[in-house]
Amino acid sequence: MEQARFIIAVALSFVVFLVWDHFYNDKQNVKNIKPAAEVQQPIESKSSASDNFYKLQEKSSQTDEPAFQENKPSRVFEINTPLYSVKINEKNAAITSLKLMNYNETVDIDSQKKELIPKEINNGTVLVGFDGKSVHGIENANYTSDLESEKLVLDKGSKEVKLYWKSPEGIIIEKKYKFSADTYLIGLKVSVLNQSSQSMKDRLFVSLESYNVGNKSTNSFEGPSALINDSLEQVKLKNIEEKNTYPGVIKWISVQDRYFMSAVIPMTSTEANMRLYLKEKNMGYIETQYLLPEKEIRPGEQEQIEFNLFFGPKSLKILGGLGYDLNKSVNFGWFDFLAKPVLYAMNFLYGFIPNYGVVIIILTILFKAMFWPLGAKSYKSMNEMRKIQPLLAELKEKYGNDKKRMNEELMSLYKTYKINPMGGCLPMVAQLPVFFAFYRMLYETIELRHAPFIFWIKDLSAPERLFHFGFTIPFMEPPYGIPVLTIIMGATMFIQQKMTPAVGDPTQAKMMMFLPLIFTVIFINFSAGLVLYWLFNNVLSILQQHIISRKTA
Repeated sequence: MEQARFIIAVALSFVVFLVWDHFYNDKQNVKNIKPAAEVQQPIESKSSASDNFYKLQEKSSQTDEPAFQENKPSRVFEINTPLYSVKINEKNAAITSLKLMNYNETVDIDSQKKELIPKEINNGTVLVGFDGKSVHGIENANYTSDLESEKLVLDKGSKEVKLYWKSPEGIIIEKKYKFSADTYLIGLKVSVLNQSSQSMKDRLFVSLESYNVGNKSTNSFEGPSALINDSLEQVKLKNIEEKNTYPGVIKWISVQDRYFMSAVIPMTSTEANMRLYLKEKNMGYIETQYLLPEKEIRPGEQEQIEFNLFFGPKSLKILGGLGYDLNKSVNFGWFDFLAKPVLYAMNFLYGFIPNYGVVIIILTILFKAMFWPLGAKSYKSMNEMRKIQPLLAELKEKYGNDKKRMNEELMSLYKTYKINPMGGCLPMVAQLPVFFAFYRMLYETIELRHAPFIFWIKDLSAPERLFHFGFTIPFMEPPYGIPVLTIIMGATMFIQQKMTPAVGDPTQAKMMMFLPLIFTVIFINFSAGLVLYWLFNNVLSILQQHIISRKTA
C-alpha cells in the first residue's frame, strides 16, 4: 500500500511538474518589477560634429553626395574571428549572419556551424530606428562602410567597422561595430548628428529580430527576456499581445532559445523600455526593442550611445565571465537554486573525467549516497507495513463498514507496532526537488548539447535511438528508432515493482503494474542524459531495497 502510494505520488508529482513547468513556469521565475529609485543616463555626448562627421560633411558637399548615394548596390562584409563569423550588410548596417565556430548545427561530423540569424529574417538584426519616425528613410537605409575589403580575418586584437548614412533632412546616423578575437561581446556605438536646420526630438531604439522562437513545445524558456530593475523578465509568445512594453532600469534585453541567446547591453543601465512586436504569431517572428527615453538634438549637435552585443551560448561560465549579470539569463525555474550548484559540480567533475555520461552516473551515485538514510528509512517503513498486512486485512473485514471505528483501530495498530503510515512516502518525496532540478538542468545546459556518451549515444541532450527507422512510432518523436536506455529504465522500474509485492486492493495492484510502462512512454522523448540518470537511480534503489529487505526480514 505504501509503495503504491509513493509511486502514485511520484507519478502525479511528475505530471504536475511537467504541466506547471510548461504553462506557468515563466510567471514563477519572474519577480514583480518595481519602479527604479534612481535613473542613470546612458553614455552619450552632445557636441559639434566629430572628426568622422566632418569628413562626411566634406564628402556630402561635393556634387551628387557620393558618400550618401541611396541607389548604390549594398555590400556585405564578412569578419572572421576564432569564436564567430559575422556578416554585415550595408543595407540597414545590419548583422545578417553570425555563425559560432565552436558549435555545430547537428551532431553529424560534416555539420555546418551554428547559425544564430535565421535566413527568414530578410533585413537582418541589430536595427536602429526612431519611435516617432522623425528620420525618414531609416527603415531602408543604405549605409556606406569605411572597409575596403569585403572579408576580414581577425586572429587577435580588435577591429572597428564604421557604417554611416544621411537622411533627406540631413540627419547622419553612424553605427560603429567593434569586433574582438577573444570575446563573444561585440561593441556598438550609435551616433546621431543633426545637420538639419531644425531640432529633432525622438526616442532611439536598437532592435533584435528573431524567428521561430517561443512557439516550439519545449520544457525550457524561449523568447524575449530582459533584466529590469535587477529582476529577470521572461515573456512568453502568447503574452505579447496582452502586454508588449516593459519599463524600468534595463541592464540588457535578449532573445533566447534552448541553448543560445542574442542580447543588447547598454554600457550604462538606464531607465528605458523593452518593447515587443509580434510580426508573425504562428512562426514566432518577434522584434525585441531596447527603447531609450526621448532626447532632443539641436542643429549641429551630436548624440552617441554605446552598447555591447552578445551572440553566443547560454553557458554560465562564459556569461559569468562577461559580466553585466548576463548569467541571470540562465534560469532553471522553481529549483534554480539547486540546479545551478549541480551544474557547477557536473562541470567540475568533467574537468577530471571528460565524459558527461560518466559524470552523470557519478553524480547519481553521490545523490543516492546523500539520500541513503532517507531511502533506508522509507524501505524499512514499507517492510514493516507489509508485515502487518494480515492484521490490516482482519481490521478491514471486521470494521470495513464503520470508517470511524476502522480509523481508530488502524491508528491504535500503528501505535502498537510503532509504525509511521507516511514513513514510506515522505522520505522519497523529499528527494523529488533534486530530481526536478536535475531534470531541468540536464535538459537546458549547453554542456550536454552534442555531448557523446558511448556507442550509439552521440548526444546526451537528445533522445537516444539505436537504428533509425523509415516509419513513425506512436508516442515517439523523430528520429524513430529503438530507445534502448528508456526500455532498460522501464525494466528496472518493473523489477522495483516486483521486489515490493503490492498489497491490498487487487485492482490497485494491477494498476500499479502499468506504472513502469507509463513511465517508459513518458521518458521515450526525454534527453539521453536524463534517462541515464533515472536508470542508474533505479539500479541503486533496487540495490538499497534489496539490502534493507534482507536486514529487516
